[in-house]
Amino acid sequence: MKFKIDENLPVEVANLLTEQGHDALTVFQEHLDGAPDSYISIVCRREKRALITLDTVFADIRAYPPQILIRITREKKLLSHGNIADA
Repeated sequence: MKFKIDENLPVEVANLLTEQGHDALTVFQEHLDGAPDSYISIVCRREKRALITLDTVFADIRAYPPQILIRITREKKLLSHGNIADA
């Protein structure tokens, strides 16, 4: 699966997904940090990537039509052995 990791998450999330065989890019890798949410949404649709974000604005389906979106609702921290655990 193809993922885009938003700037509000650590780049290690992309690394973990890549290690599991997924195609994961961060907004930083594509120089999209600071870009408007509407543009990030367009890029994700164009690249056919699921967006992983903490940003609640993407939940507004009036502004952002349904697409694959993974929004993390609780803070998580990355452990040194590569698992994601509750903070």
